[in-house]
Amino acid sequence: MLPGFLTRAVELLLGREGGRPLHLKAAGGATAVLAVVMLLGSWAALAAEHGAPRANLTSYPRALWWSIETATTVGYGDFYPVTFWGRVVGAVVMVVGITTYGMVTAAIATWFVGREQRRHQLTHRAHEMADEAALALHERFDRLERMLGVKGDDD
Repeated sequence: MLPGFLTRAVELLLGREGGRPLHLKAAGGATAVLAVVMLLGSWAALAAEHGAPRANLTSYPRALWWSIETATTVGYGDFYPVTFWGRVVGAVVMVVGITTYGMVTAAIATWFVGREQRRHQLTHRAHEMADEAALALHERFDRLERMLGVKGDDD
């Protein structure tokens, strides 16, 4: 069982909550695009590197690992493309990875900011309601004093 925060994050990314904000839709879409780009990019890099001298992307698992470390910009250097087209695929995987992680980070930041703004709005509204209640009580006390004919200390 996932903790509450992770469960909520997965539900938001999978679209199980109706009327999701645009930033969450974009982050979820970018994550899906990244997964497809990594899977297809692994295959494309493997095809581009096939038969190339000094190629080290010689199997799909190696190419998939390379794609993951390229998309996350880790780049251990254990696997890398040696052909022009392999490097083009690598550039695409890098750009999509960087863009996706930026969008996901922005979505998380927007979620935190929105949450803080809602908390601030609720606090502000609670203060307004308390002020309105205090004003109403003062007006009632003033009316009661007038009805009873009680004079205030300043009278």
